[in-house]
Amino acid sequence: MTDGTYPPSSPQPEPAPGSGGYGFPPGPPAQNGYGGYGYPAGNDGYGYPQPGQQPNPYQQDAGGGQWPPASSAPAQPGFTRLAGPDIPGAAEQPDWEAMADRSEAARRKKKRRVLVGGATALVLLAGGGTFFLMSGRGDSPDGTNAKPSTSTSATPEPEGSKSPTAYTATVAGDDTLLRDSYGQTGIRLGSDLRVSALGKRFQVVGRGNGNSWGQSAEPVVDVTKSFTVTARVYSSATKGSRIAISQGDGESYSFELGVNEVNGKQAWIFRVQTGDKGAEATTRTVAAEGLTILKTPTLLMATYDAEKKAIALYVDGKKAGETPVPGIWQAPGPMQLGRSRHHDIWTGPWQGGLHNIRVYDSAFTEEQAAGYKEGKLSPAPKPAHAWLLT
Repeated sequence: MTDGTYPPSSPQPEPAPGSGGYGFPPGPPAQNGYGGYGYPAGNDGYGYPQPGQQPNPYQQDAGGGQWPPASSAPAQPGFTRLAGPDIPGAAEQPDWEAMADRSEAARRKKKRRVLVGGATALVLLAGGGTFFLMSGRGDSPDGTNAKPSTSTSATPEPEGSKSPTAYTATVAGDDTLLRDSYGQTGIRLGSDLRVSALGKRFQVVGRGNGNSWGQSAEPVVDVTKSFTVTARVYSSATKGSRIAISQGDGESYSFELGVNEVNGKQAWIFRVQTGDKGAEATTRTVAAEGLTILKTPTLLMATYDAEKKAIALYVDGKKAGETPVPGIWQAPGPMQLGRSRHHDIWTGPWQGGLHNIRVYDSAFTEEQAAGYKEGKLSPAPKPAHAWLLT
């Protein structure tokens, strides 16, 4: 754990004049609101509608929908074939649970072979002469013959659902807007943060450049109150600052969760800003050093306890550290995926995969963090927002 440290980040270059900014289309500067970033004049920026204009493009429809399928080559078992060419690590991004599921799938397949060899059986009911047709399912979702899907629609539902309807990762008709499973705040994706699907599982994958971002329409986390932010992450970057989740787009951030170099080596970090200038003296950081980060699926959890005035970082359900803070500065602007704001520039472009992103309006305890990792958190608290569930 480090307290007050502020390791150097890896700033992204500012866009060329007239380019529209980080992945946004060129356009004249806005006249009010957040402004800039390629939005047309008269907009408030970040998709907020004005009277008589189109609805907020970040705001999702209540019903969700299915992303149009995209063609992709079959993936090796346990790995996701990524959407889009030339993405670092695209050939071997992990399917987050498939590797753990294969042993169980093999056991079930062996059992099916014993039961009539998994083939179709005809059952004759005595006296009635009636036949029933029974067929084995070697290509069931948890079977070894299950095939990857390029659609962002699948069968799992968020906990608390009453009916088994198809889960969708994006908003109907818009494959660049992640669907919020518990709220109504979609996340708009930049051109190099893309959705990738395998079976029932979804993730977004970043290329580690200035377009590898996602952005909500408005702030998601109230940093003046207790909160927990958690995500499953997979980093394929060998060096530098790589931020999975942050909030704020002004001069600095409120918080950031991801990777940074600490004492010359990569470490998981949860960092908050307590002042409005992003100065080192007002920064508080909890770091998890000495862990394998590169190409290692990891569950990250960051908490802020407003009563204790403390932040904590958990890695794979284990507490990495805690540090006191006087409070977290409420930076202006929305939640970000794949980048963070440092001294008026975007930094930390994410390279790798992100999924199962959830925000809770409470600070998890050490016991809750461990239970969350094992899937044994009962009663399970309901998140305020969630994207890319499995």
